[in-house]
Parts: sequence; C-alpha cells; structure tokens
Amino acid sequence: MLDTIYTELILSHNQSGHNKGELVKPDFAQRGHNPNCGDDLTLMVNTRDGFVSEAKFVGLGCAISTASISIMIDLVKGKSVEEARLLATTYFRMIRGEEITRDDKKLLKDAGVFETLKDMPARVKCGTLGWHCLSVILDKIE
Repeated sequence: MLDTIYTELILSHNQSGHNKGELVKPDFAQRGHNPNCGDDLTLMVNTRDGFVSEAKFVGLGCAISTASISIMIDLVKGKSVEEARLLATTYFRMIRGEEITRDDKKLLKDAGVFETLKDMPARVKCGTLGWHCLSVILDKIE
C-alpha cells in the first residue's frame, strides 16, 4: 500500500521545491515537528486584506510531508482566510476517514491524493504536519 501513495504527483512536489524557501519578514510562521520520524517543517505566510497572499516552507521531511505542505500551499495561495480554513477542515475530515462529498474532493484538488493516509496511521502525521501549521496560523489571524 505504501507504494500507492508515492504517486507521481507526490514525487513531483517533493522534488520541485517550487514552494520551498523563506519569505522575507513573514506575517506568520509556524514550525511543525514530528519527533517520531524527524519531519521538521516551518510554514511562513503573508496575508493581505484577509487573503493568503504568499506562503512558503522550509525544513526537512519525508516525501509525504513535503509534498503535502507544497500542495497545501498551492491550494491556499490567493484564498481568503475563511476559504483556507475550509480547506484545512475538509482535509482533516478526509484524513480521519470521515465521509466527504464529491464537492469536497473538488475543493481539495491535488490534496485528495492523500486520502489513502486514512488507512495508514503511521503516516498520518507526515501528511498532516503542514496542515496543522496552517491551522495554527489561521487561528492567529483571527
């Protein structure tokens, strides 16, 4: 089953690094660390007028954690804080194995590739690390 989650999309995001790097003077930064596997990522976000204007991450992690945070960044850039919160809530519901609708899957776009993590408890923390960082930042914005 592990082979099935290392899809081309995950490997592409993990290797491209297009969302990796530091923001100069980010409005918000949140570190996420998983001591069980060593994943250590920091999400940096800038906002403007209630929208996520920029986001990047730094740190080291497995292919799942870095691809997940990269795909998440692609999804939330340009979204309102409320839209970003809905994305995070929907993602967590999917990972917990709760029923999600076809519209929810459309909302999650490429992040839907991580749905298989619901059956792999040891990898859930990898796939949610960046999303937890986002949730903490969104809570700070309000």
